[in-house]
Amino acid sequence: MNLQTLENNWIKEFSKPLIIAGPCSAESEAQMLETAKRIKESNADVPIFRAGIWKPRTKPNGFEGVGVIGLNWLKKVKEEYGFQTATEVANAHHVAAALEADVDILWIGARSTVNPFTVQEIAEALKGTDKTILVKNPVNPDLALWIGALERLLGQDVKNLGVLHRGFSTYQKTKYRNIPNWQIALDFKNQFPNIPMLVDPSHICGNRTGLAGIAQEALNVGYEGIMIETHCNPDEAWSDAAQQITPETLSELLQNLKVRNSDISAFDGEMGRHRTLISDLDFQLIELLSQRMKISEKIGNLKKDNNIAIFQPERWKVITEYAIQKADESGMSAEFIEKVFKAIHEESIEVQNNI
Repeated sequence: MNLQTLENNWIKEFSKPLIIAGPCSAESEAQMLETAKRIKESNADVPIFRAGIWKPRTKPNGFEGVGVIGLNWLKKVKEEYGFQTATEVANAHHVAAALEADVDILWIGARSTVNPFTVQEIAEALKGTDKTILVKNPVNPDLALWIGALERLLGQDVKNLGVLHRGFSTYQKTKYRNIPNWQIALDFKNQFPNIPMLVDPSHICGNRTGLAGIAQEALNVGYEGIMIETHCNPDEAWSDAAQQITPETLSELLQNLKVRNSDISAFDGEMGRHRTLISDLDFQLIELLSQRMKISEKIGNLKKDNNIAIFQPERWKVITEYAIQKADESGMSAEFIEKVFKAIHEESIEVQNNI
C-alpha cells in the first residue's frame, strides 16, 4: 500500500465540508465549555472541537499551552456537548497523553512537519493507531517534506490520514500572515486526490477579515473541509487573538459558504472551449518569455564583456513601479503582477549568471 492507493474512508462519516472549530489555545475549563456551548447554540454544523494544548511558540517565555490538564477539558467538551475532539501533537509524549485522553483527531503542526526527525518520532509513537492524523504543510514551501511526513506515518501503519493547508512563511510583507501559495497545495491534491485536504484560513490570514474569502477559495477548488479558530471572547485570547472569531460569527460565515459541484460534465463543451483558448494563450506567453530570455542573454554578454554587475537595483525599482502602474491599468492585482515580473526578473538574472 502507498499514499496513492490509500482509501481514507474516515472522511465519509462527516458531512461536506467537514468543519473543525475551537480556540487556538485551551486556557481554562470555563473558556472551553463556553466556546463549545455557544458553537452548539449557534447551530453551526461543527462535528469536531479543536484546541491547542501545547503551543510551540516562535520565541521563549510566551504562553506555551496549559499542558496535559487541558486534555481533561477536551474530555468534558466531548461528554457535555457531543463533539469529537482534536489537538496538535509535537512529540512522542504529546502523542501518548492525547491517546490516553482518547482525543479523536491529532494533527502535526507546520513547525513539526518541517523536521523529519520529529515526524518520525511522532509516527513511531502513533504506530498502528486508528485515530485520524492530519498533517499541516511545512512552514517553508517544500512539497516533498509534506509528502514525506505522510509516508512516514503510513510506514508505521497509520492509515487514516488527511492534510491541512495553513499557508507558508515568507519574509515579504503581504496581506497574509502565511501566504497561501495555492499551487503547492493543488500540486499535492493533484497527486493524492484520495487524501482529504482541509484549509486553515486562520493561520493563512492572521486576521478575521479574510477568513471567509480564503475558506470559499478552498471550497471552490475542492477542499473537503475547514479548520477555523473560534473563541468565546477572541479579543481576550491568550494566543493569536487577531485571527479568532466568536461562535456566532463562525455560524454566519459557514452559512454564507457555497460548496461547489465537482461534476462539470454538463458544461464540458463550454469548459473545453475556454480551456482551448487558455492553452493557446499559455503557448503565446511561453513563446514571448523565450524571446525575452534570448534578449537577456544578449544583455548578459554585454555585461560580461564590460565587467558590469548582473544585478542592477535601479532596474528592479523600475520593474516594480511598472508592475504597479500596469496593475492599475489592467484591473489585476499589483501583488500578482509584481510576483510575475519578479519571477521573470529572477530568471533573467539566472540566465545572465550562467553566461
